[in-house]
Amino acid sequence: MNILNFFIDASKMASNDYVGFTFFVGCMAMMAASAFFFLSMSSFDSKWRTSILVSGLITFIAAVHYWYMRDYWASFGESPTFFRYVDWVLTVPLMCVEFYLILKAAGAQKSLMWKMIFLSVIMLVTGYLGETVYSGQAALWGAISGAAYFVIVYEIWAGGASKLAASAGGAVQAAHKTLCWFVLVGWAIYPIGYMAGTEGWYSGIFGGLDMDVIYNVGDAINKIGFGLVVYQLAVDSK
Repeated sequence: MNILNFFIDASKMASNDYVGFTFFVGCMAMMAASAFFFLSMSSFDSKWRTSILVSGLITFIAAVHYWYMRDYWASFGESPTFFRYVDWVLTVPLMCVEFYLILKAAGAQKSLMWKMIFLSVIMLVTGYLGETVYSGQAALWGAISGAAYFVIVYEIWAGGASKLAASAGGAVQAAHKTLCWFVLVGWAIYPIGYMAGTEGWYSGIFGGLDMDVIYNVGDAINKIGFGLVVYQLAVDSK
């Protein structure tokens, strides 16, 4: 699908197609964020350029997948679960890498980065299994995914990452704290989407919500927001 067809298809979108709308807006927002991050790289000291680059990669990868996810939704009217998890398995570990990059100057070791990546992959793989392969046991797989998430939360709020941020102080500590809030509050959007799209004890609570709309809003908030926090850190450190 070329760029012209992309906008033509968008013009035919039903006024009540909120899923298609969030896919379209999400794609445009991710593209704009990528351009912003990539073009701003040369404005900062070399120690922050990798962090800005990673921010741009996160939103660029998401933009490409949102392009295909919106097309898939428009063609089949089904949730593009496979494309979404491919996107997440690439972008979420990169979001974890951001913690390592901003704390590197404070003495962060690569072991922290790999620990965070490993936990994020466990979180995503078990979530995928619960949504697709073992959907009849979605609550169990969701619990495993949630456990990995809470270990990440502990690591950044009270574990080694938190201690490194405290030792760094200043703008680094402030940025780390903001990213922590994104993980605690922003990432909590995804379990709501998971419960809205799967069957379990929670069906009566979240069953009336649209999984894809929740996921799309969560992606825009978290991926762009992460990058803006890193960008602000680079600005404050000039």
